[in-house]
Amino acid sequence: MKLIIRWILVLSVITVFLAGCGYRNPYVYSGPDKTIYVTNWKNRTSDQQLDAKMYQELLKWYQKSRSLKVTKTKEGADFILAGEIISMNVPSLAFDATNTASDVKLTLKVRYIFKDLATGSTLIEIPAETWRQSYRITLDAAETRDNLDEAMDIIIEDIAQKIYQRSLVEISKQ
Repeated sequence: MKLIIRWILVLSVITVFLAGCGYRNPYVYSGPDKTIYVTNWKNRTSDQQLDAKMYQELLKWYQKSRSLKVTKTKEGADFILAGEIISMNVPSLAFDATNTASDVKLTLKVRYIFKDLATGSTLIEIPAETWRQSYRITLDAAETRDNLDEAMDIIIEDIAQKIYQRSLVEISKQ
């Protein structure tokens, strides 16, 4: 019990210190209001929901900053974020005693661009970026599909977070 009380006190002191020293969350933009036109990404894979998942994850990240608004129209936007899901690959990695794959590495390849609409300048341009996440194959097809979906969700969240963080750096420079 004493240990818990000590940790609570330590965390309280740290919280007060961080609040008083001007600490700010680097994942939140707090400058003047800006609007970002996020296009629907082109999806060249067989997963028809992938572009919608990417859009929703990007939206979730941009909603962390009250000064940033996402729009579905170009009119009145300060920036544009466009991208494409180039490919999705699921090659086998390991085989069990019956010579069937037990581990698979999902690979997703994307490209994206982030531009300032007022100046027309390209702030971020990534022509190809590859993301990988392992998942497990089991004898239960539903479980295997759940594992694949979880791996895809991890990749999409990681991509959206990286795009969000990169764009915050560029927006802050403006």
